[in-house]
Amino acid sequence: MTEHETHQRMFDRTQEPSERDIISFMSDTDAITAWKQLKKYLETRYDLLTETIYYGDRYGWVVRYRKSGRTIVSLFPERNSFSFLIVYGKKEIDKFSAKESEFLPAILDVFQNTKKLHDGKWLWIRVMDLTTFEDLKKLIAIKRKPKKLD
Repeated sequence: MTEHETHQRMFDRTQEPSERDIISFMSDTDAITAWKQLKKYLETRYDLLTETIYYGDRYGWVVRYRKSGRTIVSLFPERNSFSFLIVYGKKEIDKFSAKESEFLPAILDVFQNTKKLHDGKWLWIRVMDLTTFEDLKKLIAIKRKPKKLD
C-alpha cells in the first residue's frame, strides 16, 4: 500500500468497535475468514496484549498486538479487506532478506518497494483473503517466534 492509498476504514472515533462491528463493516466473507484465521493464529501461538485503539483521522481504528510495550503487528479493518502492518528494524530486515525466496511475489514486492525509514520498514499489506496467510505468519515469526503448541 502506498502512503497515499486509502481504503474505507472505520473512522467513528466516538465508539470503539466490537468484533461484531468490525465483521459487519468488513462485509466480504473471504476477508472476514482471513481476519478470523489470523486473529486465531495470533491468540493461540503468541502471548500478546490485544488492544483496539483509534490510530487517528488518517488510519481509523486498529487492532494492535503488543508484547512488552512493543507492537508486533497491527490490523486495520477495511471494507472488503484489512491492512496488515508490521514494522521491521534492521535485524528483521536482514532476517527477511535472508529468507526472501520463501515469500510470495506480492509480499516480496511490498518489501522491495517499501522505503527504509530511520526506524526501519513499515510493511503495509492489504489482505482480501487467505492467499497470503502463510506469508503473514512468516512475517510475524521474523519479528517474534511463535510458541510451540503441545
